[in-house]
Amino acid sequence: MSKIGIFFGTETGTTRLIAKKIYKLLGDEIAAKPVNVNRITPDELLQYDALILGTPSYGVGDIPGLSAGCLERNWEEFLAQLDTPDLSGKRIAFFGLGAQERYSDRFASSLMALYTRFKGWGAEMIGDWSAEGYTFDHSASVVDGRFVGLVIDQRTQGMHTDERLRQWIEQVKPQLLEKLACAAA
Repeated sequence: MSKIGIFFGTETGTTRLIAKKIYKLLGDEIAAKPVNVNRITPDELLQYDALILGTPSYGVGDIPGLSAGCLERNWEEFLAQLDTPDLSGKRIAFFGLGAQERYSDRFASSLMALYTRFKGWGAEMIGDWSAEGYTFDHSASVVDGRFVGLVIDQRTQGMHTDERLRQWIEQVKPQLLEKLACAAA
């Protein structure tokens, strides 16, 4: 597919809101409209070579889904349909949501669970993000002082969301477009 695919799981709608902001920053010319993973088949996601995937945090670093306490199907149920795909050739940037004050001991840890699954299937990961400017005790999503993707805390740092999104898109957009150009060649 010649556009960047944007897919998300959500429980309260906040991840959907962030996905829509990302889409608006990228523009319709290069990005497909964001879609909730509880409304697609694996083939719909796998048609894209460049992807942005978003997740809420749920449970104790779990992949969000019914077994983690979500009220609707989420990433857990979608991933169960994938079996063990070969994602080599896919370039993926991740974003995750969390509440650093309320869940300081596991802030945005679901992001790592999703990241690990896609990396294990051979996808190329991009879009890590500095942990500076956040206040939390622990996050499974931090490696060497950086989150494995963009982390948004709408609850306590919503005033930083738009600027973080802008900076992150500046970082990942060229890498995602490069992947699209290579796939088209």
